[in-house]
Amino acid sequence: MVQATMREDARDRRGGGGKIFGFPIEGFSLFQSLLLSLASAFLAFFAATCVAIFALLAWNLFGGHSVNYADTYRYVGLPAGLLVLAVALPFFLVLWVRAKARR
Repeated sequence: MVQATMREDARDRRGGGGKIFGFPIEGFSLFQSLLLSLASAFLAFFAATCVAIFALLAWNLFGGHSVNYADTYRYVGLPAGLLVLAVALPFFLVLWVRAKARR
């Protein structure tokens, strides 16, 4: 009897919201939404910069060109990070507003 009630409570708590990589996408606080947006932007910045540095490394090795690796931060990493931030911030803020509206 107690276990059946616990299962029903767990089903009620899950709600109808979706999941991304196993994490529920509803019920974030404002701080969590901002933190997830910034973390997404940082991850995109560093991933894009890493790929760009390795691409320039390969271009230098096979082409014999002399390039400045610091340009990867400004011309690849920064736009990628800002683009992800511009998409993630409204997305997570809308999730936060929806969670506030449901309560």
